[in-house]
Amino acid sequence: MHFVTPGYFRTLVPPWVHRGRLLVAFTGAVEVVVGGLVLLPPSRPVGGWTAAVLITTYQMSHVDAVRGARSDRARLLERPAGALARLVVNVLYIAWAVAVARTAA
Repeated sequence: MHFVTPGYFRTLVPPWVHRGRLLVAFTGAVEVVVGGLVLLPPSRPVGGWTAAVLITTYQMSHVDAVRGARSDRARLLERPAGALARLVVNVLYIAWAVAVARTAA
């Protein structure tokens, strides 16, 4: 989706992170590679751990969203509940990736 709707993903990059367009393209490419690793049984443990690390790096974006959330914002993900939900869902993704890595080994 990073390549289909890059504008949306750029809105998730904190303003203080420079080169948002390049970062979105790079992380999209990395996600494709990591997805391939998770998909193939022999590389699934490496893929799971790599996914956990990658998803953990996204936490800075979600923490930043929680810090900047305001209830008067139009987009749900920019309001406190939506920003907190992003953070929680990301933690669940990390747990999933770790579970994939551990069960595949």
